[in-house]
Order: sequence, then C-alpha cells, then structure tokens
Amino acid sequence: MAKYYCVLFDADNTLLNFDAAESKALAETLVNYGIEPDAETVQTYRTINSELWRQLEKGQIRREKLLNERFSRFLKAIEQLSTHPDLMGPEVLDVLRELSEVATLAVVTNGFQKVQIRRLAESGVLNFMEDVFVSEKMDSEKPNRRIFDAALRALGVENREHVLVVGDGLSSDIQGGVNAGLDTCWYNPSHAENPGKVVPTYEIADLKELYPLVMEQEELANVGLKNRRHQC
Repeated sequence: MAKYYCVLFDADNTLLNFDAAESKALAETLVNYGIEPDAETVQTYRTINSELWRQLEKGQIRREKLLNERFSRFLKAIEQLSTHPDLMGPEVLDVLRELSEVATLAVVTNGFQKVQIRRLAESGVLNFMEDVFVSEKMDSEKPNRRIFDAALRALGVENREHVLVVGDGLSSDIQGGVNAGLDTCWYNPSHAENPGKVVPTYEIADLKELYPLVMEQEELANVGLKNRRHQC
C-alpha cells in the first residue's frame, strides 16, 4: 500500500490553468460590454479580484459580498470563465490517470459550484476524481479545515496519515491542509520563493514528481500499465 491512498487536489493553477481561463473570459466579457480589454483594465480587475479572495480566505467577507462587489464591474465574467477549461499542461490527465490507479483522488477547491464542475468536467479532470468539493456548496473556504474534514468524511477516509493535499496556494491549500492535520505538497512550477510562514511537507515543480511520493516502488515500476486499480 502506498503511503498516500487519498490525494486531495486544488483545482485552479494546480490542475486547471485559471490565469489563462480568466484572461480569455475577461477579454470576452469586456468586449461584450464594449470595453477595450487593455492591460490596465485587466490589471484593475485582477487587483480587485485577488484582494476580495484574500479577504474571503481570512473570513473578512462573505462569499455573497465577493460576488456582488466583483461583478458590479464585470457581471458576466463568472459565466465566461466556465467556458475555458484550460489544463495547466498536457501532462495533467496522464498524471491523474496514473495516480488514480493507486489512490483515491478528489478535488477540494474554493470557487463557485457551477463554474468549477463545468471546467473540471470539460477538461477531463473529473473522469479521474472520486468526488469534487467546492467551497460554495460546502459553505466553507480553504484554509478552513471544515472543508477538508467534510471531504474526508464523504470519502470515508479515517486515517489522515495517508492523505496528501496538493495545491499551488500557500495561504489556502497548504495552510488548509496543515489546519486539517494533513501532509501537504506545494505545487510551485515557477519556483517562487516561500516566505516561510507556511511550510509544506513537500514541494514540487512538476506534477509527475507526485509519483514517488504517492507510489510504492513496485507501483512506480508499473507506471504506464493498465488495469492496476488500487484496492480500498
């Protein structure tokens, strides 16, 4: 049995390329409203959006306020976003396919149910997931441990020593995993510097680096083979 038989993935900028999807959706939305999607306009939106999500993670605002304030300026962006299920890279589905042979995979993501489910489904990610836990539906945002606790209950996982949280966000994914008493893996493809306030169990720059973390030696030797689904 591999050390980790349950892997909880973040969605945006871990499996799905949120930045690319956001850029396309925002450009389409601005054009629809007769606004030129120049760099200054796009940056204004991103600044507003980032600050609101930070406040949401800290519990300083409620989800409804985030939605209302952000889209008083960009009313349709949330719908446009769901039409762009860009993957972080061509290897994402291959990695998920391999890991799903030896572990139970699920997504734990902040965001809106309709948008995230559609993007995960259309990207192909959903095919390898046991379940998806979206903050809007769970009424809890990362880094609050409640969303992780609820996910593990739903998945029937009791031993937290065998659960790994994978995500790109130190303040949301990694801190959330720490809060829930779980091992964590910081996905950091850009090799950004960690200020040190949140310390992950592991750090990777490529999702394929999850193989030796999740798989036993004999399982690593079988990467690429079919019909080796793990036994619960």
